[in-house]
Amino acid sequence: MKIRPFQAIYPNTDYIASNDSFFGTVREEYVSYKESGFFNKASQESVYIYRIQSPTRNHTGLVACADINEYLKGKIKKHENTLAATEQRQMYLMMNRKAIVKPVLLIYPKVKKLNELFEKYIEENDPFYTIHFEKEDATHLLWEVNDGNTIEKIQQLFEKKIPEAYIADGHHRCAASALLYSRIKKKKKANPYENLLTAFFPEDQLEIFDYNRIVDASGDITLTQFMAKISQVFEIDMIEKPTKPERKHEIVMFLNKEWFLLKWRPEILEEYKNQKIVLDASLLDEKVLKNILGIVDVKTDTRIKYVSGTEGIETIRAKTLKSESRVAFCLYPAQMSDLLTTADEGGVMPPKSTWFEPRMKNGLIVQELFGL
Repeated sequence: MKIRPFQAIYPNTDYIASNDSFFGTVREEYVSYKESGFFNKASQESVYIYRIQSPTRNHTGLVACADINEYLKGKIKKHENTLAATEQRQMYLMMNRKAIVKPVLLIYPKVKKLNELFEKYIEENDPFYTIHFEKEDATHLLWEVNDGNTIEKIQQLFEKKIPEAYIADGHHRCAASALLYSRIKKKKKANPYENLLTAFFPEDQLEIFDYNRIVDASGDITLTQFMAKISQVFEIDMIEKPTKPERKHEIVMFLNKEWFLLKWRPEILEEYKNQKIVLDASLLDEKVLKNILGIVDVKTDTRIKYVSGTEGIETIRAKTLKSESRVAFCLYPAQMSDLLTTADEGGVMPPKSTWFEPRMKNGLIVQELFGL
């Protein structure tokens, strides 16, 4: 994997009164903030060791620029399809800002020598800057690596040890960057989209949480009919209190103020026995949302709301109770191996299959798109 240093734009913390408020609005207000002096430019090209500290653990990775050709060649692998309208929106934002304000999050297999290098550098050097977010009780720290020898060591390790990486978050930004790069490439040699702002994290530094669905089941189907139909695809047991599923192929349903444990019937799983990966989200989309509730396109249908597992079971309960016609499905988290195998096979996962932690922040570190 080819990575490159870049001359970063970073926030001027002297002017920021509330980190949560400022970084929560950067996505829309970056151009105005930059013109008003809320951002500085680094003095030289660097890569950045990036650590996110939470009360429970640390997550450590690297912010650098990846070569967009790695994406075009399939070495940066995807597991989701993109929407043309969202790609168009991303292209507009990049061209309007003349910058990328949030790194694409990439996963790579753990490399011991890289981890050791990062830890040694953190131990021996002070952070470039530190920003704490009160709402999440998380601290983001970046260490600027600008000496040529260390950068070269990191680049060599990436080239030798990391032939491929996987998109965790940022499919549309990758697709938009690739489209803009390909169009400009035909017209001029200098191409501002050649470098893709990226946060690389080894797979053991990321966590995948469940991504749950709340569905408006109103329409022609009655509650009795709905329960009769899902009993054809699930074995159903009532449960006394709110909980999350404990294993793959179990789903917890909240309907009519009652909780149910659903297990796919053996004959349903038998249909997919020749597939390497059988995702509960895919089965739910096909067997329940489409076949029973008539939801054909889960990407665009407004009857579906998605709730990340980090919001907790009580949030799911409260949102479901806002309407008598709502039903909630709590899914077991997808596994990292599911994502990697799907990407390796050239397949796609359903929309909103994974919720990754930690989350990247808009405006924490920015890549200018020179020449626009």
